[in-house]
Amino acid sequence: MTAVLLGAGPVPSKPAPAWSLPDLAGEPVSSAQFKGKVVVVDFWATWCGPCVEEIPGYIALQAKYGKDGLVIIGISLDRRGPEAVRKFVAKHGMNYTVLMGDAAVVEAFGNFDAIPTTFIIDREGGIRERKTGAMPAADFEKLVLQYL
Repeated sequence: MTAVLLGAGPVPSKPAPAWSLPDLAGEPVSSAQFKGKVVVVDFWATWCGPCVEEIPGYIALQAKYGKDGLVIIGISLDRRGPEAVRKFVAKHGMNYTVLMGDAAVVEAFGNFDAIPTTFIIDREGGIRERKTGAMPAADFEKLVLQYL
């Protein structure tokens, strides 16, 4: 299956919003914890086909570049709650941070209306890329490498 890229490209660097969201155990995770890292923030849901299609690529990126300062964060917009997402994460062997999102964090990132929507945040905390829709893993890796 070929992914369709709906929108992507560099955006003028602007500060990424600060946020705090619960992880799948209900513990708070804050954007401040990732200062100095290259952070990929992926808004997704378990029911979203293109979102699920991207997961193996994110798993590979986290495994390959985590030691170099890359952090993948999946922000789930599922309404079925953390237990359903936890089961999905376990089933798919997701090795990166998954948080439960809400309307406030979507608003903070610009009120996008489609998922997956993904942001790349540089080590200085600036949003450098925004993409909407699935992207082939090799293309996304090239994009991320510009900021590592």
